[in-house]
Amino acid sequence: MQENLKQILKNHSLRITDCRLDVMQYFLDEKNALSQGDLENRLTKYDRVTLYRTLNSFLDSGILHKIPNETGSATYGLCHDTCSPDHHDHNHIHFKCNTCGQIECLNQQQPMPKVSLPEGYQTEGINLIVDGKCANCA
Repeated sequence: MQENLKQILKNHSLRITDCRLDVMQYFLDEKNALSQGDLENRLTKYDRVTLYRTLNSFLDSGILHKIPNETGSATYGLCHDTCSPDHHDHNHIHFKCNTCGQIECLNQQQPMPKVSLPEGYQTEGINLIVDGKCANCA
């Protein structure tokens, strides 16, 4: 598994560090969106700045995408194989459970609704969060 993580970092032109490997493993294990606070609570051997820089390097390289929420703090989800530093393709629905608070990407399971903008406007991305109860809490 460690070799797979290293290959992901290499494919995104990132230097291999223990922190990057640990953060990547945590995202793969959880399969839900995570906040910087989640990382700080789980990966206590790294300081806040190191984790912040790791998240930003993953955002910039196309490994993660940012999911805004109603509190103003961001959560982060793994990108699809189609993302790169130059192009993020993560216009998909996110689901937030009102009971446990988990946010997950629904990916291609549900099509995104069509958005019609006024003339002169140009779409660069769509963030859609549906809230309710997840399968575990329902």
